[in-house]
Amino acid sequence: MGLPRDYCFSTIVKGMEDYKNQFITILAGYEREMKWFLSTNPGLPSRFPIHIHFPDYGANDLLAIAKQTLSKRQYRLTADAEAKLHQQIRQALTSARSEPFSNARWVRNLVEQAVRRQAVRLFTEKHPRRDDLMALQAVDFAEVGAR
Repeated sequence: MGLPRDYCFSTIVKGMEDYKNQFITILAGYEREMKWFLSTNPGLPSRFPIHIHFPDYGANDLLAIAKQTLSKRQYRLTADAEAKLHQQIRQALTSARSEPFSNARWVRNLVEQAVRRQAVRLFTEKHPRRDDLMALQAVDFAEVGAR
């Protein structure tokens, strides 16, 4: 159960007025939902006059995010794994969907799933090499990323 919507809006608006010189309020979300949110209270649109639209990431951007995420954890992609991941990203971007697609979060989840698959795959190895532990293979991306 939550607080009534009017109570929440009134609290936000009051806080913005009472502390207008002490903090900045930033709202972020999907465009359709933000338009709805701002339309629910007549006092909100005038309090948020600046709207910034960030375009969705493209396939190469998402691949770079995946590689950076892996690199921070000292993983790397084999050439086949990179090709498989890129294919999955392109497929996700071109598939029709009615809901917003949280593409950067989606690709991070895809990477996490692949890391878990790699761990399961290597679990039976008696003496895996360091390189095996750090490299994700195409098989680690098989059937991953279902939304």
